[in-house]
Amino acid sequence: MEGARAACRRVMDSVNRVVIGKEVQVELALSALLSQGHMLVEDVPGVGKTTLTKALAKSVGCSFRRIQCTPDLLPSDIIGASIYNQRTEEFEFRPGPIMAQIVLVDEINRASPRTQAAFLECMEERQITVERVTYTMPRPFWVMATQSPIEYQGTFSLPETQVDRFFIRLHMGYPAFEDEVNILEQQREVHPIEEVTQAIGAEELLEVQNIVKQVYVDVLVREYMVRLVEATRRHPAIQLGASPRGSLALFRGAQALALLRGRDYILPDDVKALTEVALAHRLNLTPSAKMKGITSEKIIDEIVSNVAVPGFQGPRKAAIERQ
Repeated sequence: MEGARAACRRVMDSVNRVVIGKEVQVELALSALLSQGHMLVEDVPGVGKTTLTKALAKSVGCSFRRIQCTPDLLPSDIIGASIYNQRTEEFEFRPGPIMAQIVLVDEINRASPRTQAAFLECMEERQITVERVTYTMPRPFWVMATQSPIEYQGTFSLPETQVDRFFIRLHMGYPAFEDEVNILEQQREVHPIEEVTQAIGAEELLEVQNIVKQVYVDVLVREYMVRLVEATRRHPAIQLGASPRGSLALFRGAQALALLRGRDYILPDDVKALTEVALAHRLNLTPSAKMKGITSEKIIDEIVSNVAVPGFQGPRKAAIERQ
């Protein structure tokens, strides 16, 4: 796994040179990419959401397309359409921008519900269907969507099924004072995104994604993940808790995070680092909880504090006991 760790380190160093002072967000975004899970970034405009995606795409040598969502955007503008060719007298499929390896869906909540539904099949099943013909998405395939939490005019809330498709939800946040000073100096002459070079190739990324699946997960850690998810289903302030897709997000994300941190096994701390970003957006609070100002993030913090952390055998001890 040393080669995979070195490749991940090169990608993180490349992105961190562009996205200043956001090492935690870069690590979580890369863990989502390595886990083959899509990402939703919810924050105010101008904090580096688009820059993060472009830097990742250029660093891993993947094809990149950007979809700017507007109320008049149609599903065919995203997935493509069959167009009649007068020369051949046949219909030809013209793929849309979704047929790229890394896709930025900017301001996804500005698209109409009909258009938002066009992302459901490709995000979950890695395919699209046009005129009863199914087309497979390129590999790797990763969607990063953005939305602003402060604008409501001309927007459409994402349905639960759409939100649940996202592996994690990130908040970039404003940069620290020193980081913002460095950003001004860095962009004095040219935007640093223009100088990003490829750190690994798409084929190498696919190899690392396969290696992530080999990271050891102790049975006690797996049970810990399920207990965290089950706690969201029993909490009195939650109307609808996280689905098994939330458990899988913790599982795959913790594997990637452990690899990024230089280990071939998961610790409970890896799970804790992902719990809020992997589960908070999957929770549907009760009306009374919303009126009281309770947030899903506060509930996740409470659950993490109350669920006991299990003892950890470790891969070597577990192997000895099986013998």
